Amino acid sequence: MTIDEKIFEEPEGEEWVDDIISKQRLVALEKFAEKIGVKFSHIEILHVALTHKSYANEFEPRIKYNERLEFLGDAVLGLATATYLFKHFTHLKEGELTKTRSGIVRQSTLTRVAKDIGLEDLLLLGPTEINSRRGRDSNLEDALEAVIGAIYLDCGWAVARDYVFRQFGAEFEHVKITGIPKDYKSKLQELIQRQPPKKLSYVELSADGPDHNRTFEAAALIDGKVFGKGVGRSKKAAEQEAARAALQKMGQIVQM
Repeated sequence: MTIDEKIFEEPEGEEWVDDIISKQRLVALEKFAEKIGVKFSHIEILHVALTHKSYANEFEPRIKYNERLEFLGDAVLGLATATYLFKHFTHLKEGELTKTRSGIVRQSTLTRVAKDIGLEDLLLLGPTEINSRRGRDSNLEDALEAVIGAIYLDCGWAVARDYVFRQFGAEFEHVKITGIPKDYKSKLQELIQRQPPKKLSYVELSADGPDHNRTFEAAALIDGKVFGKGVGRSKKAAEQEAARAALQKMGQIVQM
């Protein structure tokens, strides 16, 4: 077994099989690939990228699903974004580059991009996830990262990098105009401090998923009243999204 084969073999204890892709599904996947400007050699990997674990659990043995592709795509997205910023934002220091990258690849942006390219219509979900409004954005974020991972595996780094550059071009241009993305929690805190005796607090609403892939939901409260909710892969990320939602509700920021 080669190193590459070892990397991509199935995890021990998992039994996966390839799903049978219908002609209708195949046509939809090919149209999607054309829409995003990527030519896949193996369209089946795109099908896996758009198959959620909850859907795979409906089959015995379980069909392949997108969690591992999501892990890979997250890394590819981060590297591609860092590469773009390094080349085009030469005036930024390391800490500023880190904040800018985090602002670009935050969940709200990934969810919006996923919706813009039509992932909602292609993502296969099980009954529990279909009925979960809270998990919708998280699932779309994960699916977009899985698609990026699929592009990398099937087409290579250059194609995946160029896809990220192309797909997130509007975000890069927005940063050029507006500067480093704001820390929403700090901005909200500053706003509340100017309006005494109002008080700002955050509360964790839920935490779902396995330890290696947790999803948190948090709420931003002003004087005990919920002003915004957010979902993220850490408590801090969820609170940032909650703060962003609160600021948007208060008219301090607009949705891109």
